[in-house]
Amino acid sequence: MYKAGEVVHSSFFLADALDVAPHLLKMQLVRQFNNEQIIKLQITEVEIYRGEEDLGCHASKGRTPRTEVMYLPGGCIYVYLIYGMYWLLNITTGPENHPQAILIRGTKEIQGPGRIGRALELDKSFYGEEINSSDRLWLEWCPLYNSGKYQTLPRVGIHYAGEYWANIPWRLKSF
Repeated sequence: MYKAGEVVHSSFFLADALDVAPHLLKMQLVRQFNNEQIIKLQITEVEIYRGEEDLGCHASKGRTPRTEVMYLPGGCIYVYLIYGMYWLLNITTGPENHPQAILIRGTKEIQGPGRIGRALELDKSFYGEEINSSDRLWLEWCPLYNSGKYQTLPRVGIHYAGEYWANIPWRLKSF
C-alpha cells in the first residue's frame, strides 16, 4: 500500500472521516520551520467531527468564514484559535460540500492539541493550506509505529453539543 516516509496523497483525504481517522494513527506529522529545522511527531490520538448534523462540529452552524475550508475537498489544514492562545490542527476530509475534519489530539511526543499547535508554531497562515503540497507541514506514512490497535472513546470538551454528540465514540487513541 504505502511505504514508510511516503507523503500522504491528497486523494486519501477525500474519504469519509470515519474511514480516514484510523489511518492517521499510522502517520507522522512533519513540520519544517523557516530555519530548515524539521520535527516529526507520531500521531497517537485523533478526534472526528463529521458534518452539519454533528452538533460538536463547527460546521453544525453552517458555512461561515471560519468553516469555509471544511467545505472544500478533503486534505486541507483547518486551524482555529481557542482560549485566545492555542491553535488547534485539523485535517479536512470528505468530498466537496461535505464538511468533515479530524483534530490531531495527541502524538507520542506531545499530548494535547494546544501543546501540539504550540510545538508546531501554528498560526492562522496555515488555514486552508493543502496538507500534501505544503512545504512546511505534511503527513507521512509511518506504519511501523503503530500495531493498528486503538480504542474508541467519547470526544473531549463538547458537552454543549448534547449528551448524544458528546458521548459518541469518535476519539481514537492508539495503544
